[in-house]
Amino acid sequence: MFTIEIVADVVCPWCYIGTRRLAAAVEMIRQERADFQYRKRWLPFFLNPDTPPEGEPYLPFLEKKFGRDKVEQMWARVREAGRAWGIDYAFEKIQYRANTLKAHRLIHRAQTVDPDPAKIDALIERLYAAQFQRGEHIGDIDVLTACAAECGYDAPAIRAYLASNADEDVVKRMAAEVQAMGINQVPTFILPGQRIIVGAEDPAILAAGIREALAAG
Repeated sequence: MFTIEIVADVVCPWCYIGTRRLAAAVEMIRQERADFQYRKRWLPFFLNPDTPPEGEPYLPFLEKKFGRDKVEQMWARVREAGRAWGIDYAFEKIQYRANTLKAHRLIHRAQTVDPDPAKIDALIERLYAAQFQRGEHIGDIDVLTACAAECGYDAPAIRAYLASNADEDVVKRMAAEVQAMGINQVPTFILPGQRIIVGAEDPAILAAGIREALAAG
C-alpha cells in the first residue's frame, strides 16, 4: 500500500491546512488514476516541547514570544489561508497552550489498536477543530476522551489509556526519530522512497511528489 507519512502537531494551524491540501492532491491523482489507493500514517512532532504538562495561558505566551502586533499579523495570514480550504480559525477562543503528548498518544493508539482510516481521519479533524475552532483544551483528558467518543472510539477505554502513561516513551521516541531525520518543520509529508515535502504546500506540489513516488515504484 502506498503510504504517506504526515509529521504534524495538532496545535499547528498550518498542519490543519496541510490536511486539506493533501486531500486535494490525492483527488488530483485520482483524476489521473482512479484506482489510486493509499494510507496515511501520522507521526508525532512537538511544536512546543517545553509546554508544561497542564498547559499554560495561550495569548500571553504568544505575546511574550512575538509581540501583540506580530501575533495579530500571524493570525490574519493563517485565517486568510484557511478560508480557502473551508477552515474558519477562531484563535480568540483558545485559552490554553496545550501540551500535546496525550493527543499524540491518542492518535498513536487509534492507529495501532483500531486502525479504521475513516475513524482516524475523523479524529484528526475533530482534534484540529477542538483546538482552532472550538477553543477546547486538547491537553485535557476529558476533552480528548470526548473527541474520541464522537469519532466512534470507546470512551472508558480511551479515558483509562490517557490517564495512564502507556506509550509515552513510544511516542517520544517516534518524535525523536523524526527529528533525527532532520525534520524540524511541520507539516512534513514523507512519501515512499523517502521523498520529503516540507510545509503545507500547494496541492499541485504534493501531487507531483506522489506522481514521482508512483513512477519510481
